[in-house]
Amino acid sequence: MTLVIVIIVAVVVILAIALMVSYNRFVKQRNLIQESWRQIDVELHRRYDLIPNLVETVRAYAAHERHVFEEVARLRTQAVNVQGATPEQRAAAEGELSGALRQMMISVEAYPQLQSNQNFLNLQRELTDTEDRIAAGRRFYNANVGDYNTRIEAFPSNLIANSFKFEKAGYFEVKDEQVRSVPQVSFGTIGSVEGEQPQPQMQPGIQSSGQIQPQMPGQQQGGYSQQPQQQFPPTGGQPPVGGPPAGAPGPQDGQPPFTG
Repeated sequence: MTLVIVIIVAVVVILAIALMVSYNRFVKQRNLIQESWRQIDVELHRRYDLIPNLVETVRAYAAHERHVFEEVARLRTQAVNVQGATPEQRAAAEGELSGALRQMMISVEAYPQLQSNQNFLNLQRELTDTEDRIAAGRRFYNANVGDYNTRIEAFPSNLIANSFKFEKAGYFEVKDEQVRSVPQVSFGTIGSVEGEQPQPQMQPGIQSSGQIQPQMPGQQQGGYSQQPQQQFPPTGGQPPVGGPPAGAPGPQDGQPPFTG
């Protein structure tokens, strides 16, 4: 009887320890997700601060691109206003803002004088570095969310998650259609090189064996040969019967003519 009680107590202690370890691990993962999200939020705020300065710098050189600046300003305000929303909503707002920024940077390419502006180059460099840090933070955050959500769904940790109300975390994924789209590649005419004359086209009805045939005398381009027509004397209207064959040498002095 005492042995049974000891076994029961040992099992209860082991289950309690396992429960405590699993619960603490859930708490640790949840705090890690929150910390990684705060790092992303810091970089997003840094981007919000850089955008107005960048827009004003570009506006001084490209004032007629007004619709682009207004769209960037509107989407920036929208992204700032959804700071307390879920990561999915933040990701949707950030994706639209990134697309507007990309459109503005494309329009900048038409202004060479802006490309040499030192203030614009510094702001562009800082914005690029910020985007890189946001991307790195997003990868770290999504990796932690993946591990956390897997434990919530897996057995037996899902029992503890359901008992203590641990809910799944949302991913922070910016849906960038331009990055996901397949690039269109055009190779032009196969075998053509700049400055090289195109190969001649084959005439209809003429087949090529794939080998280069030398052009013989009296042969026209395209494979047709033109033989000189035999001229006959106008008398009689018919060629002489039994005359010398075409191309035969004429009679020489001292030799009888060809009689057939």
